Amino acid sequence: MTRVYLEKGRTKVVACALEWPGWARIGTTEDQAVATLSAYTDRYRRIAADAGLAFDPGAIEIVETVVGVNTTDWGAPGVPVAEDSRPYTAAAAHRTAAILQAAWLVLDGLARSAPEILRKGPRGGGRDRDEIVAHVIDSERTYARKIGIRHRPFAAGDRTALTALRTAILGVLGNPADGAPLTAGGWPPAYAARRFTWHVLDHVWEIQDKS
Repeated sequence: MTRVYLEKGRTKVVACALEWPGWARIGTTEDQAVATLSAYTDRYRRIAADAGLAFDPGAIEIVETVVGVNTTDWGAPGVPVAEDSRPYTAAAAHRTAAILQAAWLVLDGLARSAPEILRKGPRGGGRDRDEIVAHVIDSERTYARKIGIRHRPFAAGDRTALTALRTAILGVLGNPADGAPLTAGGWPPAYAARRFTWHVLDHVWEIQDKS
């Protein structure tokens, strides 16, 4: 059984797996969001396998529905849920670190191997490969402030700075915590784990689909 919560915005619904960070998909209705989440089971399983984790999700059980925010309507999970205030266990921290590192490795591989120019949408919109990679890295630097980490801006090609940022992120999300927000006005670790990992995987899958 996979426990999932729904985040309902005005125009979009995000379905998020509680125990599997990064496994989250959007739809315009609850049913569509859950169906899309299910449709990505095999893609997420490949990431879990890369992380050395057994992934046998079983049936989806909706355990909570929360009201979304503007972030939700942009298509991102933007609201911590009640369970996020519980202790962030060593098992959860290990799973997050493993999945996040696997996702980063796939993104790094695509940065080298995917076509530089990606297929555009029907109206010609969308970023190309290097723009997506830079966007993910810059977003993570911004997200990091929500878990008490501050890094100056750096170019996407600065591997030393990128490694330092990722190491700092893993130093926080890869360790258990009491469930409280990790800094004043910041995110609880369980929500941060989902948000960081979802963002990497969302753009990994975007690059793969547009290559």
